[in-house]
Amino acid sequence: FLYPIKGAGIRRISSRLDQSQVGILYPSWTAENLWIAKMASVNPFNLSDSEEEAERLPNEAADRERSPSDGAPGPPPGNPFCPPADAERPTLLLSGSRTSPSGEGISAAVPSAMVGSGETRVSVDVIAAQLLRDQYILTALEFHTELLEAGRELPRLRDYFSNPGNFERQSGTPPGNHTAHRSGQLSISTLDSLDFARYSDDGNRESDERVAESEVPSQERKNFKSSPEIQEPIRPLEKRALNFLVNEYLLKNEYKLSSITFSDENDDQDFELWDDVGLNIPKPPGLLQLYRNCGTPLPSPRDTVDVSVGVDFGDLPGNCIAQDTPKKPDLSQQTEVVQELEYQIGLLNNEKQSLAEQIKKLQRKLSPAFQQALLSFCRMCSDSRLGAEVSRLADSEESVMLMLGRCLPHIVPNVLLAKREELIPLILCTACLHPEPKERDQLLHILFNLIKRPDDEQRQMILTGCVAFARHVGPTRVEAELLPQCWEQINHKYPERRLLVAESCGALAPYLPKEIRSSLVLSMLQQMLAEDKADLVREAVVKSLGIIMGYIDDPDKYSQGFELMLLSLGDPSERVVSAVHQVFIPAFAAWTTELGTLHTALIPSLMARIEKLLKQGEHSLDEHKLHVFLSALQSLIPPLFAVVLQNAPFTNRVKLHSDTPTIEVTRFPRPASPLQDVATIIGSREMLSALLLLYDHQLEHEGTTGWDSLLWVVNQLLPQLIEIVGRINVTSSTCVHEFSRFFWRFCRTFGKIFTNTKVKPQFQEILRLSEENVDASAGNGILTKATVPIYATGVLTCYNQEEDRKLLVGFLEDVMTTLSLSHAPLDSLKASFVELGANPVYHELLLTVLWYGVVHTSALVRCTAARMFELLVKGVNETLVAQRVVPALITLSSDPEISVRISTIPAFGTIMETVTQKELLERVKMQLASFLEDPQYQDQHSLHMEIIRTFGRVGPNAEPRFRDEFVLPHLHKLALANNSQAAESKRIDIATQLFEAYSALSCCFISEEVMVNHFLPGLRCLHSDMEQLSPEHEVILSSMIKECEIKVENRGMADAQGSLSIASSLVGEDAKTKFLSKMGQLTTSGAMLANVFQRKK
Repeated sequence: FLYPIKGAGIRRISSRLDQSQVGILYPSWTAENLWIAKMASVNPFNLSDSEEEAERLPNEAADRERSPSDGAPGPPPGNPFCPPADAERPTLLLSGSRTSPSGEGISAAVPSAMVGSGETRVSVDVIAAQLLRDQYILTALEFHTELLEAGRELPRLRDYFSNPGNFERQSGTPPGNHTAHRSGQLSISTLDSLDFARYSDDGNRESDERVAESEVPSQERKNFKSSPEIQEPIRPLEKRALNFLVNEYLLKNEYKLSSITFSDENDDQDFELWDDVGLNIPKPPGLLQLYRNCGTPLPSPRDTVDVSVGVDFGDLPGNCIAQDTPKKPDLSQQTEVVQELEYQIGLLNNEKQSLAEQIKKLQRKLSPAFQQALLSFCRMCSDSRLGAEVSRLADSEESVMLMLGRCLPHIVPNVLLAKREELIPLILCTACLHPEPKERDQLLHILFNLIKRPDDEQRQMILTGCVAFARHVGPTRVEAELLPQCWEQINHKYPERRLLVAESCGALAPYLPKEIRSSLVLSMLQQMLAEDKADLVREAVVKSLGIIMGYIDDPDKYSQGFELMLLSLGDPSERVVSAVHQVFIPAFAAWTTELGTLHTALIPSLMARIEKLLKQGEHSLDEHKLHVFLSALQSLIPPLFAVVLQNAPFTNRVKLHSDTPTIEVTRFPRPASPLQDVATIIGSREMLSALLLLYDHQLEHEGTTGWDSLLWVVNQLLPQLIEIVGRINVTSSTCVHEFSRFFWRFCRTFGKIFTNTKVKPQFQEILRLSEENVDASAGNGILTKATVPIYATGVLTCYNQEEDRKLLVGFLEDVMTTLSLSHAPLDSLKASFVELGANPVYHELLLTVLWYGVVHTSALVRCTAARMFELLVKGVNETLVAQRVVPALITLSSDPEISVRISTIPAFGTIMETVTQKELLERVKMQLASFLEDPQYQDQHSLHMEIIRTFGRVGPNAEPRFRDEFVLPHLHKLALANNSQAAESKRIDIATQLFEAYSALSCCFISEEVMVNHFLPGLRCLHSDMEQLSPEHEVILSSMIKECEIKVENRGMADAQGSLSIASSLVGEDAKTKFLSKMGQLTTSGAMLANVFQRKK
């Protein structure tokens, strides 16, 4: 019959199509095809036709045969694939026997067809027409394929399968319409665009194959695919592939801006990598090449193999098909091409042979030995190390690294020291990438020894390289390769090299294993801190220790860190101590904050050491140690305040807003370093500002309930600090100043509301300003202790508004009044004036306080005010002295009480010592002269003692004219008058005070006239008193007199020598020995001659 397809043929068709495509062709597949597929043991389409449907098919075929024009699903009229109208209609029709699974129907139909036509053979074209008419598309396709393979292409089948219109699906046909199923029209995809996923006989998927593209004319295929009404939606992978090609085209043709815009619009795609597209095929040619080859099918990039089973036409029944004469391939044309190519190959071979012979003729015929001997005269050297390197050039990255590793050790020593830092990148890069550990170690050794004494910039360059090396190689290699280099140079003789080691430990800390940071590196730095003699090295060690503390996470190292802090704070170098406050303490405090031990361990430990120091030094306090502990405590104030903020009840209510007010510049004290800035500790100024708003609101309106960190500060830290303040020596200006600065920073950091509500009340509770609170007899009342100056200068001066100034003025006035009326020591008030007087901002305020004392009704208060002027004059400018101080002193100098007048003398003397205005000096001079020359003061022993004491104190620094014309003449008069003093106690007092005054003035330049008329006569009068009252002093006076006489005799010989002081002339060994032997029993310190003799009690 038609075309008895073997099972292999069916397998071939089924292997070309996937199930979706078969679904398009399935309705036109007859039952006999299904039977053939079944017999072939392949069921790739999961066919579901029932036997009832198979029984319907013959009837439908008969209906089509009777009425071919009534909606038959065959080719439409005018279709070139239909047989001509005038052609003899073939009588070969498919009967119902086609559904027979045995295939008997096929053989039965053949004789009837032959009888009906009168022909002994049926033409191939007739069979093709019958298959197309009855829509046996797959059978026709296989028939067409077999004809092609046999070289007998049939025009009817070729044209039919080349026309895509024959395979369009009728979109409006209902799924249940059997006619539509029998139409056999394909989907929009033509055969050449189908996904040819083939399956082998055993069901496994094989490699893709496509129907030969030559089966469908390219022009028709192109027209079909470009038709807008049947255009398929673009698929995601197709879109990504086209995007890649379009972007590549834009870049190649200098449309860079367009390419950038296109890339931005497709930001989900990486246009650098074709693999990002997602297709598992090599990148196709460019867009331009695709356009030029749009009519030519591109070769498939995959290796494909056509495997099929054909039907030999000899196997067909003898006379059933009229076999046309097969078309033989046009071998003659191919033979001509082959012959032409063989001819060209022959010509090229002949040319090659000819050129080889010519080259041979041109070459010199020299023996190899002669050639080698001849070339030896070229000045090449491959025997040396460098020659071997030059003759063996690197040909890969690894060989380059090996070559650099061999050459750099020989290059470095020959580079100038000033330029060796240029080799740092090369050395580090080689050490980083070199495969040999030994060579890497050598290169890093070269790096650390590159420069004999690296300066700051060179060290920074080396450190930058080490950090880059560490980031690249990781912690393991840093530990194994870089740290040993540091360890080797820890005791290097040059401090610059040790400095490099100290700085490297800090710079490499983030890149080291945490175990090494807290063990080896920490031990190295601790050793250098304790042993290195260079201040710069220890300073770098402290900074590196701070960095280590920022990365350490072993709680067991807390005690070691605390000891390191104390050790570095006790360093004699100010640079080292400054580094401790700037770096180490903030980093250590940050770590203790994370551990939760800042206010539970660190600060209490420092407080305990301060208390222990005060207990041990009740009589001789170690002020240096106190400064060390207190300065550390002061550096912990910012992190303590940060802890209070971060653990506040309002922390969870913090919200950052754009309208959050900025922090005032003066809100916090200026930090010693950025690490002590509260904003840095908190995280940002915005966060700190938001926290401060809630902090002030909480303190003012909501209280401190549940605020454990702040309650610890208020209930434990503050009372302990106030108790410590009451135990320090009020006369120690250093201690007072240290604690004053501490409380000032403490109050400024915690804020005004905290100071007013928490700090001031605790001080005021202790400093109850009443006479009962002053123990005049013992002098140990709270108002006489350092609590007064520290409260006044450390707490009351934190804020400088009007109400704050009034509070400070009132407190000082009350203290002055209370101490004066209680006859208590004035040391606490003096300490307050000295501390406040150091700042010119408070001069007007202090003058206001003193004027309150000047006009006070009590003489005791007026005396106190007069004595306080002495402390204030030195720091006040001359304008204030002239306008405010001198008028007040002149008022007091005419006070009815003699004690008040005497109290003004030290202040007048200080003015003579510090002021340069002549008019002002004349006023003071006149007032002092009235004290000395007024008969009412002739017997005032206290006044004379105060004047002599004042002259001895201010004389060396006073204006020379005032000293020569006023001080020395009046001392002479007082010494002469003392010779006739009847009261021995008064006489010895005046003599002792005169001796101290003359000792101090002997250091000054004294003119010959004054020396002869006043200085020497005064010394002789004093010598007369000392002979009777104090033989020990007489020896010194005799030496002084002798030296002054010699000086006067030699004054004419050399005027230049006149500036030598009398004291400097006592340098002879005999005089020095005599002086020390006689003064051994009198001296108390031996430091200053003026302080040697103390007034007898």
